[in-house]
Amino acid sequence: MLPVTGTGLLALAVLFGAAFGFLLHRGRVSDYNTIIGQFLLKDFTVLKIMLTAIVVGGIGVFTLVQLGYAQFHIKPADLLAISLGAALFGVGMVLYGYCPGTALAAIGGGSLHALIGAAGMLAGGILYALSFDWVKANILPVGAMGKVQLPALLGVNAPVIFAVLAIAAVAFFTVLESRPAKRQ
Repeated sequence: MLPVTGTGLLALAVLFGAAFGFLLHRGRVSDYNTIIGQFLLKDFTVLKIMLTAIVVGGIGVFTLVQLGYAQFHIKPADLLAISLGAALFGVGMVLYGYCPGTALAAIGGGSLHALIGAAGMLAGGILYALSFDWVKANILPVGAMGKVQLPALLGVNAPVIFAVLAIAAVAFFTVLESRPAKRQ
């Protein structure tokens, strides 16, 4: 198979982006009420989709790397930066009702309120870019662990981690689905 570059790569990005947006719509996670239902612990659709994506995607990427079709590009584990970013992401998602991916899918579906929130995401991205030198000097070094992977940290092979994650996800889904439905 020949490598895809240039225009072909851009076309693939558009194709996969459209497929991703379509799947977000089909999974109902581009619906504001589904996401708010997750935060209110009434609708676990988002959690089920995310856990499934993590397990299936992780196994898929691991398999591609093992077969030589892909390579890991490991980013440094900068704990303070990751913690602050996760907190900011979570607060933003609670206030906005979307994550960046679901927001774009909602915009594609015609949501005007998601479009307005996307302006805030762009402003936040610009602010981050303008302040990156300060972030690099003052935040990234705190708790910097370097380029590490979970199997090395835990001393466990990746297939074992994926097996445990898959079993935990199935058990969690089973518990969620066995609960009686709550009335609204």
